[in-house]
Amino acid sequence: MIAVRFLVGLLLLCATPALASLRAGAAKVDITPTQSCQLAGYAARTNLSVGVHDPLSARALALEHDGRRLVLVSVDVIAFYRTVIDYIRRPILDACGLKPEELVIAGTHTHAAPKPALDPAITHPNNVEYTKTLGSKLLKVVQDALAAQRPAHIGVGIGASPVGVNRREPFLDKKGERQIRLGRNPDGTTDKDVQALHVRDRETGRPLAVLFAYATHSTSLGAKNLFVSGDVHGLAEQFIEKHLGNGIIAPGFAGASGNIDPWFRVLPEIKKDNGWIPEPVLLGTLLGEEVVHTSNKIQEFTQDGPIQSIIKTIELPAQMNQMATVPLVLTAARVGNVAFVGIGAEVFHEIGRAIKEASPFPHTFIITHCNGGAVGYLVVKEAYAEGGYEVRVSPFAPEAADIVITEVIGLLKQLRAN
Repeated sequence: MIAVRFLVGLLLLCATPALASLRAGAAKVDITPTQSCQLAGYAARTNLSVGVHDPLSARALALEHDGRRLVLVSVDVIAFYRTVIDYIRRPILDACGLKPEELVIAGTHTHAAPKPALDPAITHPNNVEYTKTLGSKLLKVVQDALAAQRPAHIGVGIGASPVGVNRREPFLDKKGERQIRLGRNPDGTTDKDVQALHVRDRETGRPLAVLFAYATHSTSLGAKNLFVSGDVHGLAEQFIEKHLGNGIIAPGFAGASGNIDPWFRVLPEIKKDNGWIPEPVLLGTLLGEEVVHTSNKIQEFTQDGPIQSIIKTIELPAQMNQMATVPLVLTAARVGNVAFVGIGAEVFHEIGRAIKEASPFPHTFIITHCNGGAVGYLVVKEAYAEGGYEVRVSPFAPEAADIVITEVIGLLKQLRAN
C-alpha cells in the first residue's frame, strides 16, 4: 500500500505544471549624439552643444513571469512628451509584442542632453535626426534585453543620500514680503530615499542589473553649459557599471523631484582646474556609491511573481485661463511584492512620499518623466499659496496632486488584489 501511494504521489507531482519563476534580461545602448544639437531644459540656451563630457546611454531591464512581461527603460534625456513618446513607443510595442502597460520609458531628466523633438519648426534639424536615430536605438535595447532573459531573482534595498536638496528658497523682496525662488533651501523637506533593485542570475548568482531611483533633478549643469552629460543620474549609472564591472547594467530613474535640485545646481561649466572635481561627477559618484552600498546589503531575494501592470490617462483640472483639463499618464506595475509607479510629469517629492507611504506594497519605486503625458509640474496644494516658479508654470489646478495620489493608490490596490 505504501508503494502504491508513493507511485500515485509521484505521478501527480509529474503531472502538475512547474510553478512559474522570474526571468530577467538587461541591455544598454550608447545614445551619445554624433553631431552638435540643442540641449534641453533651459529656454534661454539656444547655442548648439560643443562637445561631450561623458556619454549618454539607454538602459533596459526586461522582466517576465508566467507569460506576463514588464520592460523598464531608462534614457539619458530630459523626457519624452507630446508626439515624440508615441513615435518612440509604438515601434517597440509592435516589434516586441508588448502591451502598452508592459512598457515603461522614462527620461533621467538631464538638462545636458539633446532635446528629443520631431518638428523642425521648433527645433534644430540635428535634433530631429537625433530623435529618429534614438527611436531605432531604443527599439534595439528593448529587443536585446528581452533576448537576454534568463532565470533570475530580485532583491530590494533602501538607502539614503544627501545629493538632493529642496530648491524652493524663501527670501524677502524689496517690499519685505516673503517670496520663493529657485535656489537651495537646506531647511526644506526632501526625499533622501535611494531605492535599489538588485537582479541576479538565479543559476550562477552573477549580478545582471542594479536598477535605482532617486529624487533629484539632474541639473547640476546650467544654461551656460554646452557639453553633453548625463549629469547626476547619468554619472551615477556610469559609476555603478564601472565599479561593479562584469557587464552589469544600472538603469537609473528620477524619483519625485519637482522641488528637489542637486546640492550644486545649474553651474555654468564643468570645472576641472587645479584638481577640482566637477560637481556633477562628485554628486553622481556620491549617489552611485550609495546605490552600490544599498545593493550590497540586500540579503533577501525572490523569484516570485506575479507581474501585472496598468496604464491609464486621467484628466486633471487645469489652472485658470488655461484649458479645462490636462491629461496625465499614470503607469502602475508590480513584480511580486515590488511596485513601480510611473507619472508623466515633474512631481513634487511630497506626492511621491505620500504614494510610497500609502502603497499596499512593501516597496514602491517612483518614476517620473515617464511614458509621456503632460508637460509641467505637479505641485502640492500647499505650495500654491507660497507661489514660486513651479506654481507659475504648472498647468494643473491646486487639487490635482490629491487626485493623482488617490488614483495611483487605487491602481496599486487593484494590482495587489489580483
